[in-house]
Order: sequence, then C-alpha cells, then structure tokens
Amino acid sequence: MAAVEAPSLEKNGSGDAEKRFSQGSFSDEKDPQIGEKVNLDDPEEVGEVFADGPRLIDLGTDGHERPIETDSDYATRLISLDDDPTLRVYTFRMFFLGLGLSCFAAVLGQIFYFRPQTIYVSQLFIQILGFILGRLMEVFVPGPSEHAILRTSDNWFWRFMNHGRFNLKEHVAITIMASTASSSALAISIFASQELYYNVETNVAVGIFTIISSQLIGYGMAGITRIFLVYPTWAVYPQVMPTVQLFEALHRGEGMMSQSKRKKFFWYIFIGIFVWEWFPEYIAPTLTGISIFCLADQKSSWVSRIFGGAAGNEGLGAFSLCFDWAYIGSGGGSIGSLFTPLSTQLSLYAGCAVCMIAFCACFQLNTWNTQNFPFLTQLLYYENGTQYDQLAILNPDFTLNEEKLAVQGLPWYAASQLLYKISRTIYIGAALMHFLIWHGKKVLKTVRAGRDGIDDPHFNKMRIYPEISNWWYLAMFIGCFGMAIGTTYGAKSQLPAWATIISLIFGWIFVPVIGTLYATVGYAPSIENMIQMLGGALVPGKPVANMYFTMYGYQSVVQAYTLTGDLKIGQYTKLPPRATFCVQVIGSIVGGLLNFVIMKVIISSHYDILKDVQGSNIWSGQQVQAFNSDAIAWGALGKPLYATGTRYGFVPYMLLVGLLFPIPFWLLHRRYPKFGFNNVFTPVLTAELGYLSVGINSSVFTSFLLAIFSQYYLRKYRATWFRKYNFLMSAALDGGTSVMIFVFTFAVGGGSGKVTPFPTWALNPTGNPDYCKRLSS
Repeated sequence: MAAVEAPSLEKNGSGDAEKRFSQGSFSDEKDPQIGEKVNLDDPEEVGEVFADGPRLIDLGTDGHERPIETDSDYATRLISLDDDPTLRVYTFRMFFLGLGLSCFAAVLGQIFYFRPQTIYVSQLFIQILGFILGRLMEVFVPGPSEHAILRTSDNWFWRFMNHGRFNLKEHVAITIMASTASSSALAISIFASQELYYNVETNVAVGIFTIISSQLIGYGMAGITRIFLVYPTWAVYPQVMPTVQLFEALHRGEGMMSQSKRKKFFWYIFIGIFVWEWFPEYIAPTLTGISIFCLADQKSSWVSRIFGGAAGNEGLGAFSLCFDWAYIGSGGGSIGSLFTPLSTQLSLYAGCAVCMIAFCACFQLNTWNTQNFPFLTQLLYYENGTQYDQLAILNPDFTLNEEKLAVQGLPWYAASQLLYKISRTIYIGAALMHFLIWHGKKVLKTVRAGRDGIDDPHFNKMRIYPEISNWWYLAMFIGCFGMAIGTTYGAKSQLPAWATIISLIFGWIFVPVIGTLYATVGYAPSIENMIQMLGGALVPGKPVANMYFTMYGYQSVVQAYTLTGDLKIGQYTKLPPRATFCVQVIGSIVGGLLNFVIMKVIISSHYDILKDVQGSNIWSGQQVQAFNSDAIAWGALGKPLYATGTRYGFVPYMLLVGLLFPIPFWLLHRRYPKFGFNNVFTPVLTAELGYLSVGINSSVFTSFLLAIFSQYYLRKYRATWFRKYNFLMSAALDGGTSVMIFVFTFAVGGGSGKVTPFPTWALNPTGNPDYCKRLSS
C-alpha cells in the first residue's frame, strides 16, 4: 500500500471531509466555531502550527480550529507525520548513552525499590538527561560533524563516532533502552523475599536466567499481538503523547534553547516546577494536602478519615487541595490529568466517589469487624486487632501447616483492603467483557485483514523499514518458556511445570484485554491479585510457588503492554521496528542483571533494617514485606480464606459480577447512541472502587479539577493551545518534578547515606502535614 500523503493546508478551510485526512474518522457533528482562531498571517504562529512536519489542522470557515476528539485527531494533528529515513540510529552515541543510562537507571531504580517511599525512575527524566548528554557528545566527541570541536576525516569509523547533529532517532532509542532498564524486575521481589524471610541464598545462574526469562517472555506475547495493539490508529496510547511531543519539540529547530515558542515554553515550565517542588516535598509538606475541614476541626477522627490524606494511610482526602505535582501528575504511571482522556478519568473518579461512600459505610456499620482495625491498612490481623503472625502457620519448608492454622485461626482484613480486593476481582470480569463487546469485532477484523488492511498514517510511513517477523517473537517466547520451566525447578520453587504453563496461558489471555485498555483509554489496572488468587487455588499451601506463579502470569502481561507502548512510540517517531526491538531487549537484560547485583549488595549491607517493620529513613524493605505477605495470604491461605462458605468466600464470585457489569451500558448505548454511555469505561470504574485503600490521597480532588480544566475546557474551547502546549506542559511538569526528586533524594533525602530534615515550622508540622488528627487505629 502506498504511503498516505499529508493533507494540504488551506487558510480558509471549510472543515469538509475532503479537506480532512483520508483515514477519515473525524466527526462532522462538531461545531466548527468551537476553539481558538489560528492566525495564519503570523509567521511564528504558522511555523509552530505547520512547519514542524505535515499534520492536519482542521479549520472551520471562520478560521477556528476544531477540538481534538477522535483517534485520527491524535494521529494527524498532535503528532508530526514527517520522517527522514536517512537519520542514523546505530551510532556510538546511541550505544554509549543507551548502555550508560541503562546502567544508571537500573541501579537507581533498584535503590529506589529499597527506599521507605516508593519512587520510580521517570521516562521523562531519562529523556531529558539523554538529550543533554547527546548534545554534549555531538560537540566533544571527535568526528566529521560540523558541530564537533575536533573535526576528523569523513570515513565510516568517525561517522559512527560523531556523524553530525544528535538526532531524534538516536534519542528515542536511548530513551527506550534506558527506561526499559529502570524498573526493578518482579523476580527481584522473589529473591529478596527468599533471602530475607526464608534464608534461601539465590543461586547466581538461576537468578540471572529467571530474570531474563521473566523479563522477555512478555515481549514474545506483545510482538505477536502488535498487529492490533500497535499498528492501528485506534491504538492511540494517550499516555505517550507528552513523551512524543517532547521529542518533537527538542529536535525541531536548532539548539537546545531555541527561540521556538514551544521549546521556550517547555524549559520555563520545567525550571519553574523544579524550583517549586522543593516546597511541598521538603520545605512545606503541608502543601501536599491542604484540608479546610481538618484546619477547622483537628480533633475529630471522622474528619481525619474523610478529609485527611496528606500522610500515608491517613484518610480519603475528600476536597483536599494538593500543590505537589509528584502526586497530582502521572507519577511515572499511565494516568495523568493532562493527557488521559476525560472519559477515562471521569470513570476513575466516579469509582473514587463510590469508594469513599463504601469505606465510610463499612467502618460505621462495623462490617467484617472493621472497627477493630485501622481505617486504611494493608496488613493481616487477628480478630482482636493485633497483627497476624504469618510465619506461625508455616512448616520449616514454608508450606502451610493445617494444625498451626487451626490454632492461629484465619486472618482478617480491614474493610478498606477487602473492598480493594473485591474491586480488583470485579475488574477482571469487567475487563474481559468490555474487551469482547466493545473491541472484539474490531480486533478480529484487524487480525483477519493483516498488515495490508491497516491504513494508519504513521504505520504507512513505517512501511519503508524492514519489519520483524512474528517468528522472532515466537522464538523468544519459546526460549524464555524453556528457561522458565528450568529455573522454577532449579530454584526449588515447588511450582510444577503444569502450573507454570497455566500461568502463561492466563498471560496470553490478558495481554489482548489489558493491552487494548492500555492502548485506547490509557489505563491498565493490575491483575496481580487475581493471578495470586488463581495460583493459591491451583497450588495451595505453597507461598514461594505462588510468587513464581505470579511472576509468570502477571509480569508477562506488564512487560507485554509496556513493550507495545514503546513500539507505539517507535511508530510515532519513525524509529525502525528492529531498532526498537533491539534496544528493548538490551535494556531488559542489562537492567535485570544490575537489579540482581544491586539487590545482593543492599541485602548484605542492610539485612536487619530491611526485615524491620519500620526500617530507617534511608532503607526499607516495605515492598518486599508486602510482596511476601501477599504470597503467604494468597499462596498459603488462598484456599481456606476464600473457599465457598467461609468469611471471604464470596470474593471469587465477584468475577461473575464483573462479567455482567459492562453489558447494561453497552445495551443502553445501542438504544441511545447519543447519550454517551460508550464513555463509561466499566473496567476503570470497577477497578477504582478500592482506589483509596492505600497511600497519600490528598491529590485526588485536585487531579479531578485539573482534568476538567485540561481535558474539557482547554480541549474544547482552546483547541489550538491544547494541541500545541497541553501535552508538552505535562512533559515539562513530570520531567522537572522527576529531576527534582532525584536531586532531593541524594542531596537531603538520604540517598547518599544521610538524611537532612527541614526544621519544623507552620507548614512542616509534627504529625500529619494537613493538621488532621493523627489516628492510632
């Protein structure tokens, strides 16, 4: 199929179909007068709108731009269709910075894993750091480049070293490689749990091959499904828009501090948020959550539970105002107020509203004896409210001892934690049904049509590059599958081969389901609890086996949709598919190996601190403790705790409730297609019925207000500004915050070995930062 040509741009566009991109899913029902007027006589305005590559600008007769609404709007109006196939990818700079930043990100990510507060290495942080270092290398590395201080002869070696300007494709490859390495592999949680709680020393060879197999097996799944999870226009991936627009802004025009409006806008916001974040994060933590209700009544437990939320597990954060972008923004995740579609966020916040009502009602009515336990907590308890001794029910080989369990009794959950588990079980059923009724036909049609039936403008531009055969991905999956079987036995995990196969079958089932949600609405709730529950039912009484079952059933899905997101970045930026595949694999392997080494060093140096419940201000084993507790709760106790007729026996049946949940909205949409029932994303809504069960919740209300402002007001009434600056602003805010947190962590936060607390004052009080009553229970 021939590449699709970019549309011509006319000053007095009519907004008619023939002026629109031939992909053609633009709505004709929109009012052409809604939006900002584009001044086509202003050279700088025209340059910003049009000169950064061919893209569609849909104007009405009065010159007003139509809002961004459809899949094709995202593809042709937010992102440039321009491509230069001559840009080099495999250069010395790409490999040097890619591997260097992969090592840096992997070490940093593993250190963050053992920190008291969970922090992730932001892709935007890596993206900005890679750009600065790349521009430095184009000057200081010898080569034939006119930008190099030391010019050399023009031959293949020196062109490899420094051929010229640090380009877009080098930058994309570096960012994907390093960001892939930055996340701590789930296998690390298993090894750390075994060494800390089971006194099992992880064999180096087993550890390395377990990491490789668990990190790459999901890539095989993703590669096979990319025909409908990456190639089509409807696979939008709204969460990658800030990253892609930042790539464009940094590489279109000359110089890092170009006079381009968009570049200046980015750097001003970036520097501003970097300076501002020192206040809520360090100098004035009260800015994390200002609650008028708590300031008015600092002695009420119910006020604290409902309106508090600036401290971990404090309260639900109703109507709190948060001024800390680390919590308002995407936080390194896929949900962000400035880029996630409004319908997705409204579904999420509707779930939050129900969550608040349900938590308070259960606590007030003492449902499941929940008044015996803290309002928000993730731990297991005896009925009298004391913490449950999980090791007291296990044999020396860490399998369940029925006699000891009879003495100790089954543990209890706080109502908030139980409702969280219920919501995530309902979500699984809702996600399956949502996929079938809303996307099933579309996916099946895409698969049947094959690559030749895809008419996405970016995909058509990519046809000039050699594609990767599905056999590559299938071979990777088969190889990793063999390693998975071998290492589960080599690690003495007690997980039989048939159970490993079943876990991978469930991974295959959920990659299309979760991947489609991730690609369309920008959200992928975790299926970890469901996989743990399934593993506990299939291999009961064996917590370590449950860990391995979870790793292959859950981690494979996460790795799969992460890869598809990076493949989409590659498609948007025209990075050749084989290059994307190459840097993904390298980043995963390098990151996993360094994760293992750093884990060994930290555990050997801080063994006792990591086992302590409180930990220290610098090191904490809280993530390992939570993973191990879940393995015991699901692996050892899953069957007796959730058996039919027991206290929590109804929880697995919530899966059936979830299967039914999307159907009424689908039927209503068919009956009343103009009422917007198709914008109710039931998987998101049901998943967040327990959204507020953990952590700092003071940002929820502020994030909701910001979503309305960005995704409704700016998108509809300031369409030109929204297209040019909204996603770039998100990138600047997230990037500047990530850099600040990195500097803060090592400057005064304890990352360098010493914590320097800020003195207590009005906006840095003792107790809860928002002045809510501190609850002991």
